[in-house]
Amino acid sequence: MGTRDCKHISAMASPSIGEAGRTGEWRTSRPVIDHSRCIPVRKNKPSCFLCWLYCPEAVIKRDIPIQIDLTYCKGCGICAEECPSGAITMVAENDYVER
Repeated sequence: MGTRDCKHISAMASPSIGEAGRTGEWRTSRPVIDHSRCIPVRKNKPSCFLCWLYCPEAVIKRDIPIQIDLTYCKGCGICAEECPSGAITMVAENDYVER
């Protein structure tokens, strides 16, 4: 095998959306956000965003209110675990009913 002539000296440090493909298709649990409990929404300023920080797939947008791109969300639940206000809960995909 040959080597690549690559100018990069390290691997990519942060994930990008869709890097692993459309993983939302095989998700078994989905994150559901209660915006009334979300700290940035309650304070109406950019604060907290721990869900955004810890999301391994970079599918959470740092907007008010936060949004999750479910096309690429794996349903790992890290966002729900890290949310200090409990605004994100994981719901079984089969039990989810859009409101």
